[in-house]
Amino acid sequence: MSDHSLFVLGATHHTAPLAVRERLSLGAEGAAALRAELAALPGLEEFTLVSTCNRIEFYGVAATPGVAAEVQQVFCDRQQFTAAEFEQFRLSLSGPGALQHLLEVTAGLDSQMLGETEIFGQVKAAYGADQAQGHTGAVLNRVFQKAFQAAKHVRTHTAITEGQVSIANVAVELAGNIFGSLAHTRILLLGAGDIGEKTAKAFQSRGAAGLSVASRRLERAMELADALGAFALPFWLMPVKLADFDVVVCATSAPEAVVTLAAVQAAMVRRPARPLFFIDLALPRDVDAAVAELENVFVYNLDDLAKIAEENRAARAAEIGKCRALLTERAAALWRQIEPRLQAGAGADPAGAGGGEPA
Repeated sequence: MSDHSLFVLGATHHTAPLAVRERLSLGAEGAAALRAELAALPGLEEFTLVSTCNRIEFYGVAATPGVAAEVQQVFCDRQQFTAAEFEQFRLSLSGPGALQHLLEVTAGLDSQMLGETEIFGQVKAAYGADQAQGHTGAVLNRVFQKAFQAAKHVRTHTAITEGQVSIANVAVELAGNIFGSLAHTRILLLGAGDIGEKTAKAFQSRGAAGLSVASRRLERAMELADALGAFALPFWLMPVKLADFDVVVCATSAPEAVVTLAAVQAAMVRRPARPLFFIDLALPRDVDAAVAELENVFVYNLDDLAKIAEENRAARAAEIGKCRALLTERAAALWRQIEPRLQAGAGADPAGAGGGEPA
């Protein structure tokens, strides 16, 4: 009998507040370094790291007992957490429970915004990155591919994704409540990544025409601005140009705040009667927390938007039970497939389990 086991370890928005998730967050370099450390960890045969604004999760296949604890220690050392601190909000599941959790995450059932679809792409990208580097194998290849199939099945056969279930849509709705018509609202997008781009497109779909893009990489800002029919703004000009905008969508990957209290105070001197609205989608947050205390300035972060989205949750609440039943059935079937392989000690890819996501 083998000691191989399937586990998931991490922390999510369910137990870790935004300030803690900021400390847990991994930039691209940090994630790459951590992957290298995990790849060298004895007894960790396969792993996938899923890191988003709302969760940091390690899915792994352990060849020996205690490997999950070692993964936790490596991560805590890197992020400067003690084990006791981390365990206050830790997620730790194994076996069928780990499978069920992955299926619910991928389907948007575990998301801060119930039914949102962005998480599917985020999990797919995380798995793809680890698969390309050889960090996954027979078990995780099968597990993740079946999770993608299950998520598509749930979205097709339930109404879990109906309503405003994306950060972008909720942010735009909130801006509309503050400014009314968005036709003459001037919007600045800080950061040219996927979430920022989706939010910018959501604003444009509601009639917003005055859009500018600023990124620390000017060529990326120009590229996205061209695609959106917007203007590109050099990032260094952002602090002195804040007064020219009504809405600032913040979605950079900067390790600390890029919108300072001093810059916003100076902007409000120039526009005291006109509100300035910040949508901070970044983790760590892009906007200095003190900015929210200024008069006529509104700052909404990821947790704020999720609370607003709860108002739309009731319309989909009846679908939760239906979704969970579908996923539980699939998780049980998948566990019956992979449990013998774990008991046998993992090994080669089962037929049809390698490569990319099945059609």
